[in-house]
Amino acid sequence: MTRSVYVTGIDRGDGRQVVELGMMELLTRQVDRVGVFRPLVHDGPDRLFELLRARYRLSQDPATVYGMDYHEASALQAERGADELVSTLVDRFHLVARDYDVVLVLGTDFADTQFPDELSLNARLANEFGASVIPVVGGRDQSAESVLAETRNAFRAYDGLGCDVLAMIANRVAREDRDAIAERIDGRLPVPVYVLPDEPALSAPTVAQIAHALGAKVLLGDDSGLARDTLDFVFGGAMLPNFLPALTPGCLVVTPGDRADLVVGSLAAHSAGTPPIAGVLLTLNERPTDEILTLAARLAPGTPVISVPGNSFPTAAQLFSLEGKLNAATPRKAETALGLFERYVDTAGLNKRVSAPSTGRLTPMMFEHKLLEQARSDKRRVVLPEGTEARVLHAAEVLLRRGVCDITLLGPVDQIRKKAADLGIDLGDAQLIDPATSELRDAFAEQYALLRAHKGVTVELAYDVVADVNYFGTLMVQEGLADGMVSGSVHSTAATIRPAFEIIKTKPGSSIVSSVFFMCLADKVLVYGDCAVNPDPNAEQLADIAVQAAGTAARFGVEPRIAMLSYSTGTSGSGADVDKVREATELARSRRPDLKIEGPIQYDAAVEPSVAATKLPGSEVAGQASVLIFPDLNTGNNTYKAVQRSAGAIAVGPVLQGLRKPVNDLSRGALVQDIVNTVAITAIQAQHPAESPAASPSEKATAQ
Repeated sequence: MTRSVYVTGIDRGDGRQVVELGMMELLTRQVDRVGVFRPLVHDGPDRLFELLRARYRLSQDPATVYGMDYHEASALQAERGADELVSTLVDRFHLVARDYDVVLVLGTDFADTQFPDELSLNARLANEFGASVIPVVGGRDQSAESVLAETRNAFRAYDGLGCDVLAMIANRVAREDRDAIAERIDGRLPVPVYVLPDEPALSAPTVAQIAHALGAKVLLGDDSGLARDTLDFVFGGAMLPNFLPALTPGCLVVTPGDRADLVVGSLAAHSAGTPPIAGVLLTLNERPTDEILTLAARLAPGTPVISVPGNSFPTAAQLFSLEGKLNAATPRKAETALGLFERYVDTAGLNKRVSAPSTGRLTPMMFEHKLLEQARSDKRRVVLPEGTEARVLHAAEVLLRRGVCDITLLGPVDQIRKKAADLGIDLGDAQLIDPATSELRDAFAEQYALLRAHKGVTVELAYDVVADVNYFGTLMVQEGLADGMVSGSVHSTAATIRPAFEIIKTKPGSSIVSSVFFMCLADKVLVYGDCAVNPDPNAEQLADIAVQAAGTAARFGVEPRIAMLSYSTGTSGSGADVDKVREATELARSRRPDLKIEGPIQYDAAVEPSVAATKLPGSEVAGQASVLIFPDLNTGNNTYKAVQRSAGAIAVGPVLQGLRKPVNDLSRGALVQDIVNTVAITAIQAQHPAESPAASPSEKATAQ
């Protein structure tokens, strides 16, 4: 039977979209077919479902998501009774449930409805659906005592109506009360209770949402600027010297359109990062001159300047009534919401309680989820040398909001801050270091000169070398000031990994540094090696690459079944190239007899069961290989790119293996999500720096 989870509440304003999004994240980690059902819906677009559909690439037909609208439901209940209403909704739920492994049910919203006892309706629907329930209690503007009482009462209400309550969540509680509430309620109920603090960024409207609500005209600003959260409003009337100190980070400046001095002054302050603002809202339907707008665009590129016809007082009344919403157009809010959920909810424990049926498959989405979850479980610090690159800054914001790892950004600090301000990015607790002016530069120069003395490197020469961001970042890793490094979005592979070869070097048991790509196909994840580093490895090196790749695959949840690829399968071919692969296979088997290794084998026999049944019947690897080792760089690099482009696969990597400490390279065409994934992989590698993938289980036991 399909497992389903019903997220509901007791009243409006509980902010349960955070919980619904968090549960979708949790469920998609376990299974690849998750359906969504909302029993009752208001007229107009369903913002949350559109967010879920975009973020989780749902293929579900939107027409199947909704049971019926509130007006239809009210009329049906009035005419034919509550039993008929529930029966109809149950039938429509099962039309969804039959096609999915798990269904996330989004309960009614207690807003502008005609149902006198909406809580009982949700409880009855959950029971009829066979769904477990997660009730959410809103705690905004409530005392700690009130939150505690409402949480206990809500549990008793749903439990008393026969519901299988998975957990209780108190949401939007005052941040200063959060820990005390969590401590006082711990163990008081027979189910876990999670307490989430109020997060201003979630209720803060974006500039785009404000512009839409007010019917404002956008004079300046790009999509990134319009996506900024508005954390405060500052109304301009004073003269500039008195006005500037009133600016706050993330504020929207509201001023009459004829106050060019306040417009220019606000944007100049933003450009200097003191402080970064969300944008400027002009009232009175006054528009600055073209010269002023041109100057504004140059001062703060991308920063929104919008205009409304009304005066400041009615505009203020509208502004203070607006609240930010999670939707497909606010991906940064989604990251904030997930970060909040994952920080304060025991997702591992809740995951066990949900006990959704596992399909045994590892889909690309599951793989990405597992990366973030595994990295978050033991946080590490990753240094990103390309601190002024927009994609890197966006990725850093995602990583920080999700609590995946700590971040250090390298580059001129003022430039990093300005770039982040222009992009509307909140770098939070990220560490910013300029290698050129850092107090670490002298010590790093001495260290590098010592390491490279055999190459004639002096301290004076080293002083110049270590100012390079990749060398500086690598030395931070070497000296334990960071746990790993990711670079390459604007640097070549050589510029990224050469410092690692010189400074960090290979780990014990590894003769070479090699690489793998995680190839995320539609229904599985394969590991390809080596596609980026070694042009023509000999048999010894090829065996080393295979063993390294097996260790990397296992560390990231891919069971290693290794195919040593060639143009010949089994004993059918001969020649130097085939002999190299055959020898490498035997060497790898002798080093790691516990691994499943097959070779030489052709690609089709490695991955297609029907071909394997003909060419290598009875093989433990043929037809189900998960780790594919290419005989040379020419073959590997072209194959991964062909699969990436032709099959629409997501290629995560190259992930370097064999180094004492993790350093990873990015493609110069890397997207933000590629950077996020690679940083997560690097953080996970750093969690077990002493492990040698070349060591067999018996060798590890002996070493211990």
